[in-house]
Amino acid sequence: MTDLTSDEIQELRNLLEIEKIRKVKQLYSHLMDSGQIDALAEIFTEDAVCEFGPEYGNWEGRETIRTNYHGVFEGQQRFEAMHNITNHYVDLTGPDTATGRSYLIDVMTTTKSEDQPIVWFGVYDEEYQKIDGKWLIKKCTLQFLWPSRMTMPSFETPYPIVN
Repeated sequence: MTDLTSDEIQELRNLLEIEKIRKVKQLYSHLMDSGQIDALAEIFTEDAVCEFGPEYGNWEGRETIRTNYHGVFEGQQRFEAMHNITNHYVDLTGPDTATGRSYLIDVMTTTKSEDQPIVWFGVYDEEYQKIDGKWLIKKCTLQFLWPSRMTMPSFETPYPIVN
């Protein structure tokens, strides 16, 4: 067996960082759906921004994010909605920064079986920042695609850019 090259070792290190970012994104859904809103707020940077379009508006700062998520989910039982995140693509942009895109399939678990349970199809575009060795969400933009298409101008820029 051949020893790993320095390029391969760097690639493995990058994959470890990408997996840590993906874990944060999965934690986002788990904390939201289980109603752990205070813990959810803690995976955002202090100065984080959430852009949720005309449906929910723009939220700036961790405390605003905490307050607004409490408002959105007030009165909901745990796992009444499930935010299924798929196709998470991550680019490391620096030693402590990254961008990512993932797909959202948001469903209600309280819908009768003969009814349609899908709430939203959407696309998350995010920026991540590593602070004190921990990856956090710095910016979260949700482009709503269905049942109403509500996208922002930033959605017109292709991602990822493939050379």
